[in-house]
Amino acid sequence: QVQLVESGGGLVQAGGSLRLSCAASGLSFSSYDMGWFRQGPGKEREFVAAISWSGGSKWHADSVKGRFTISRDNAKNTVYLQMNSLKPEDTAVYYCAAKLGRTSALITNRASYAYWGQGTQVTASS
Repeated sequence: QVQLVESGGGLVQAGGSLRLSCAASGLSFSSYDMGWFRQGPGKEREFVAAISWSGGSKWHADSVKGRFTISRDNAKNTVYLQMNSLKPEDTAVYYCAAKLGRTSALITNRASYAYWGQGTQVTASS
């Protein structure tokens, strides 16, 4: 079955950096667009970043532009989220997700994604 396993979360001081990884199995990874979403305490799950199946197109939420970067390695079936200059408001559980590529489904919409990981906690302390 499809599995998405996130890692790399943790506690960091504001201004610090973390790199999240999401290892995928049970699907043809290079055929899937991949996304990162997050859910803070008492908040709805929101879009953070996404990357197309080929890696040729990327999207980042305005709130993280210039600080976070999504990338992927199709040879390793892994997607990454490099997070720099972390702020306390970035504190959340971060989820990776997969949606079949080359479809009209909106890549920034969480409803477009068929598969989800279990999440990893990121805490940026002030």
